[in-house]
Amino acid sequence: METNLKHQHQRIRRAIALLLAAPALAMAQSSVTIYGLLDTGLVHTTNVNAAGDSVTKMPSLTGSFPSRIGFRGAEDLGGGLQAIFTLETGLGVDTGGMGQNRLFGRQASVGLKGSFGEIAFGRQINMTYLATQKSDVMGPNLFSISSIDLYLPNARSDNSIFYFGRFNDVVAGATYSTGRDTSAAGGPAGTNCPGEVAGNAKACRQVTGLLGYETKPFGVTASYDILYGNTGAANGLSSSDNSDKRLTLNGYVMVGAGRIGGGVVDRSTRAATGLQESDLYYLGVSYPVHPLLTLDTQVARKNVKGSDADATLLVARLTYYLSKRTAIHGSLGRMKNSGASAIALDAGGTVGVGKTQNGVVAGLRHSF
Repeated sequence: METNLKHQHQRIRRAIALLLAAPALAMAQSSVTIYGLLDTGLVHTTNVNAAGDSVTKMPSLTGSFPSRIGFRGAEDLGGGLQAIFTLETGLGVDTGGMGQNRLFGRQASVGLKGSFGEIAFGRQINMTYLATQKSDVMGPNLFSISSIDLYLPNARSDNSIFYFGRFNDVVAGATYSTGRDTSAAGGPAGTNCPGEVAGNAKACRQVTGLLGYETKPFGVTASYDILYGNTGAANGLSSSDNSDKRLTLNGYVMVGAGRIGGGVVDRSTRAATGLQESDLYYLGVSYPVHPLLTLDTQVARKNVKGSDADATLLVARLTYYLSKRTAIHGSLGRMKNSGASAIALDAGGTVGVGKTQNGVVAGLRHSF
């Protein structure tokens, strides 16, 4: 009897030890990271209206990078398989306002990751966003090709299925959205096309794809992106027969410590107002002139076919790193508009029709 009681007590102690260890074991198999970036400053631009007035302001959309806070997690499921999620919200440091007109406007997705690549579901970046990541040396800077095509830094899709894989040096991916943009707030992040309409599967659908070859010395990517409209959608895409298509070809090459990147974005928009076609060419250089100082320069040209509404961008940026997380940056830019073109130098800004706009921005960036 005494021996049996002793064995029972041992089993109970082992059970209690396992119960107490369970939370620690669960934590060891999963992780959640909180991260963010804050970037703001002051910008001065000329010719913001037909009268040729200038303005000094604190930018809302971006500095050298858009501000954001996010949560990223992964759980080890065994056999090389992971469950993953991302929740990321944009914010305006100038006012504390929320970006992309929603709580998690930059990303909200859950998926699986393994040797096959990554598959996820939700609101997430698409292949157009990924295609220029290494070739566009300015990225989503306040003065950049993002000013010429506001969709590029906002290339995200609601209601989307995402796949991306890397196989040695070959990268491939695709997204499919049943309703590309549920927000009606306006701007590139709110175009009022929720889709998922019974009897019209084409309404607000979006398909993107990417194929590339990337190594450390050089790389090239090509992407395809077509999005459809529906009743009430912005930018003249008021029918599911209307579409906006972009084809991109992008590349980069390392020259010593520097990087040269460039590409072309071919765009064809079939809107209610008719067909408009354009090409956007860009070329840039990024070079660390000092271990703590990087110089980025870029030239870009938008050519609207059958029109004189063209634009040319010149921009240079210096970034000085106070630490791995904190940097100060300054940019000089010039946007030359021709004919009826009215593309602002600063993303989200304004300019008088056909006017050349000059600008300067200085800011501070901190990531965590």
